[in-house]
Amino acid sequence: MVTRTSRLTLHNLRYLLLLLPAAGLAGCSSSGSPTYVWHFNVVSSYLPLLFEGLRLTLILTLVVVSVGMFLGIFIAAGRMTKFWPVRYLVTGYIELMRGTPTLVQLVWAYYGLSILLGIELSGLIAVGIALTLNVAAFFAEAFRSGIQSIPKEQFESADVLGLGYLNRMRYVIVPQAFRNVLPVLISLSISLFKDTSLVSTVGVADLMYNGRIVATSTYRPLEILTTVAVIYFLIAFPFTLVMRRLEIRLSHHLT
Repeated sequence: MVTRTSRLTLHNLRYLLLLLPAAGLAGCSSSGSPTYVWHFNVVSSYLPLLFEGLRLTLILTLVVVSVGMFLGIFIAAGRMTKFWPVRYLVTGYIELMRGTPTLVQLVWAYYGLSILLGIELSGLIAVGIALTLNVAAFFAEAFRSGIQSIPKEQFESADVLGLGYLNRMRYVIVPQAFRNVLPVLISLSISLFKDTSLVSTVGVADLMYNGRIVATSTYRPLEILTTVAVIYFLIAFPFTLVMRRLEIRLSHHLT
């Protein structure tokens, strides 16, 4: 417990140290001193470390999205069930995940379980569980809206064919709902990719964490963090374009 609390204090100290050079630059600029000189050449020698963090970020994103999407289907089914105890329990879970900050959930998964229950989890496993539970709630709401948007005639046709509940959901309802909410799922996945930067607060060596380390050691926070932002953008922007194309095609299909 002492170790993890001390580690959290160390992370806060690193944030302060990282802000000192930027604060000094702002002070020089306001006092009329020469403008800031950019030195992006310092970035090249640290690109392997940044790409190593990017690799962990991408793996974490893919695993969390895959598991969260799978769980979201069952959570959505629980959200719409007529068995009220399950429905209320699932609804409470969804609202809790959607209504509290992701950073707080990460801190609780990493520090809270250790302090209150004595459950020691590595940083990567803790943030993986927390992010999966978080994004599964959002995926569940997306699937629920997609299922509710399907015309009742589809449900009636499945009943006429004699399909049971599981086969009806598997072959008729879920494929149509998935197609309808695919742009939303991509949007949530992009948001998750950016939110993984929060895992650096518990010491997981993702892209943001490595970027902070390099920025602190080189005293060039503007160049390093700008490079980190560009990397995030180059990964997320193509998926944004795909999402827009899908939205256009889906609107034409519905029309």
